[in-house]
Amino acid sequence: MAVYTEVPDDEMAAFVARYGIGDLLSAKGIAEGVSNSNFLVHTTAGFYILTLYEERTDAADLPFFICLMEHLARRGLTCPQPLKAADGQAVGRLAGRPAAIVTFLDGLSVRRPNAQHCAELGRGLALLHQAGSDFAMERVNDLSVPGWRPLAEQAGAQADTVSPGLARRVLAEIAEHEAHWPADLPRGVIHADLFPNNVFFIQNRLSGLIDFYFACTDALAYDLAICLNAWCFEADASFNLTKGQALLAGYESVRRLTDAEVAALPVLCRGSALRFLLTRLVDWLNVPPGALVKPLDPMEYDRKLAFHQRVRDAGDYGLRR
Repeated sequence: MAVYTEVPDDEMAAFVARYGIGDLLSAKGIAEGVSNSNFLVHTTAGFYILTLYEERTDAADLPFFICLMEHLARRGLTCPQPLKAADGQAVGRLAGRPAAIVTFLDGLSVRRPNAQHCAELGRGLALLHQAGSDFAMERVNDLSVPGWRPLAEQAGAQADTVSPGLARRVLAEIAEHEAHWPADLPRGVIHADLFPNNVFFIQNRLSGLIDFYFACTDALAYDLAICLNAWCFEADASFNLTKGQALLAGYESVRRLTDAEVAALPVLCRGSALRFLLTRLVDWLNVPPGALVKPLDPMEYDRKLAFHQRVRDAGDYGLRR
């Protein structure tokens, strides 16, 4: 979450009024995240999240995101629910951009997840994959392998201002994945951005998942690789084997990985580290003037990538068979 676009008070109040959720009392910008502009909206009926979809989000994808959240909730997964305006539509326009309001979830995200949090996350991820297994709509993951080279080209030689030799290292890594990316793995709906700030807990129990605006159709194990990267590394870039074991065991308590997924896990982890290195790098080099957003350090994922390049098999992540 972030704020790229400021909204005048009168426009905000008029937009909120269309949803029948009481009078607007306040709207506070949320600075976390990197993609869309988000506001915590407080009305006489309660709290909600209002999202303005910025340029990175294709308006044509919004029906997928809206319908997915509704579908997952019907299958018992706790996630935000889009509200419908007086015209029956979930998406309207505000400040010249598509916008929607979703329900507010109780709970707190954790900055320093422990093994119990990782186990809960693993189980929650598998439940998400199960709940989405009969979702009829599909969306291509435009931030998978075919999208990586354009991102590297967008960063260009400026990558070396972040770290000497980074541009060359990134291109070599992309070429490796273009040649050897796993195929024919079990596929379905994935969240694709399940970082700790998108997972809520109440008393160390997972209470909900949010921010489905990178969700897409891809290999289920790729989603697991993203979570291993996001949840199981320490500040010094060392991999915490206890957390990895807990996350993987939590996942397999609901859905057992296939042999092909187990074999592919190291390259999926390596690829997901490259994906976030690239998007963070582009964001780091292109922060819009005046935006209420803190760019995330791309070098964090360069260090994680270096770890994955040394991994031998899924046992190095804590998978026990």
